[in-house]
Amino acid sequence: MARYTGPSWKLSRRLGISLSGTGKELEKRPYAPGQHGPNQRKKLSEYGLQLQEKQKLRHMYGVNERQFHNTYLKAGKMQGKHGENFMILLESRLDNLVYRLGLARTRRQARQLVNHGHILVDGKRVDIPSYRVSPGQTIGVREKSTNLSTIKESIEVNNFVPEYLTFDADKLEGTFTRLPERSELPAEINESFIVEFYSR
Repeated sequence: MARYTGPSWKLSRRLGISLSGTGKELEKRPYAPGQHGPNQRKKLSEYGLQLQEKQKLRHMYGVNERQFHNTYLKAGKMQGKHGENFMILLESRLDNLVYRLGLARTRRQARQLVNHGHILVDGKRVDIPSYRVSPGQTIGVREKSTNLSTIKESIEVNNFVPEYLTFDADKLEGTFTRLPERSELPAEINESFIVEFYSR
């Protein structure tokens, strides 16, 4: 199943969450798209709820179905809660951490920066968005890329870096200091539904 590249605002409204992280999609019309708009009173089945939660998380991180499922299986081999570990693995992706550091305004933009070779991990170029960053590793911007307007603009508007990251705006460099705790991950996701979905 390919990665969704269609209109993210429609998708945000259908899933009831802001996929861009700005919240703008839901400001005017906080209901699902379609001609019946706010009058849709669909009660989801248990399966429907589980599927919706899975799609929410998958689209939030912009991961295709195969990668998403593989990450889920990897999380099952770790000690601790399956759903929580799954979210921590998604959060540890390089493209996500580039976004969290404020080097990009959206995860989609962050993925492009990584794909195009602008991002370094411990001083080495890494162009794989799904690369799993380990605590202690440093994420930086290639010297040739420090003047990119997308990076400059993102840093100007970003004023929040999560506590599990440190960021030096002058050097355009951040460190993944530790794994995030569940309370620091998206609150609008109920990961137990996703575990139930895959356990069916």
